[in-house]
Amino acid sequence: MEYLNHKRELAAAFRWFARLDMNEGIANHFSLAVSEDGQKFLMNPVGKYWSKIKASDILELDARTEPKDIGPVVDETAWCIHGAIHRKIPNAKCIMHLHPQYSTALSCLKDPKLPPLNQESMMFYNRVSYDLNYGGLGIGDEGERIASKIGNNSILMMGQHGILVTGENVAETFDKIYYFERASRIYLTALQTGKELSISADEIAEKTAQQSEEYKSELHFKAILDVLDEEEPEYRD
Repeated sequence: MEYLNHKRELAAAFRWFARLDMNEGIANHFSLAVSEDGQKFLMNPVGKYWSKIKASDILELDARTEPKDIGPVVDETAWCIHGAIHRKIPNAKCIMHLHPQYSTALSCLKDPKLPPLNQESMMFYNRVSYDLNYGGLGIGDEGERIASKIGNNSILMMGQHGILVTGENVAETFDKIYYFERASRIYLTALQTGKELSISADEIAEKTAQQSEEYKSELHFKAILDVLDEEEPEYRD
């Protein structure tokens, strides 16, 4: 039953992000490890629009499989990026990679760092890694290179590309992306005013980040599941 719930949670995350217009056509991918060593993982198939994904669409893959043996069921860039991270970082249980509007716009700046401007952005204070050497589509060794940039943080700002977030489960990872995108939107909106920004002191930003880690992200995701259970119950099939 837990295995099926994992698939349902991934399907729900896809559908909700589609509602938020954070999908990019049929691109971008989420994965979730289902083995202790992180090598076996679930991921969305190629060519399926996020708002239509069901639990039964989610594939189980093995990070140790040779790319040529997978076939055309998954996107090559998805396999290279997610497979590399699951192989190299077993504690990255859930991996979500997106190109949402504001986070991606931030990634295109010469300095893509998110300053501690407001409560949401303070959640990520000193908790973001940066890869500013975009090397093309995530094919071949590019996935290995991206995996090496994550370090001890759970969020990777991918310069000129987008963001990649890892977490213990779907709910936690979903929550981080949701709030990082909101924080990016607020920051870029504030920049548009041309006024001087009010940046928090380091100690307040760190205090807020630590306090935020105590909040239960599963409550947010459970509320989303409640809505989908009523409005789009077919995601569970």
